[in-house]
Amino acid sequence: MRAVVQRVNEASVTVDGEVVGAIERGVLVYLGAARGDEPKDVQYTADKIAGLRIFANDEGKMSLSVSDISGAVLVVSQFTLFGDVRRGRRPSFDGAADPGDAERLYQEVVDALRAKGLKVQTGTFRAMMDVRSVVDGPVTIQIDSKKLY
Repeated sequence: MRAVVQRVNEASVTVDGEVVGAIERGVLVYLGAARGDEPKDVQYTADKIAGLRIFANDEGKMSLSVSDISGAVLVVSQFTLFGDVRRGRRPSFDGAADPGDAERLYQEVVDALRAKGLKVQTGTFRAMMDVRSVVDGPVTIQIDSKKLY
């Protein structure tokens, strides 16, 4: 499982002209599921997202998590995180989970984040989405559950 986490002042997702998810201060998470991902990948990814200490404390040091600041999380499905461009110019997405598994895993991460007490908004799985954000910093962190083992 892969995630790109951005610290934001605000972010929103629009589908067919309608806002389907929006947050103020917090993190925007682009999330992709890989073939073979399992519950330990879901838990690792959710724990990392919730616990990343990327918000500044009173001294300006990044030592607070999205939970610590009572921030929100906007999770957007992003199978293109598994785009492989080692051969040719057109990405291969063979490493991405098939849509049925990917949607289940995506929802499990969303549920795990909510179970941690976070305010979570989402995009629409498999929809063409317009994502808007005001990135703070910029601070952008990559998470890859396969680098755990």
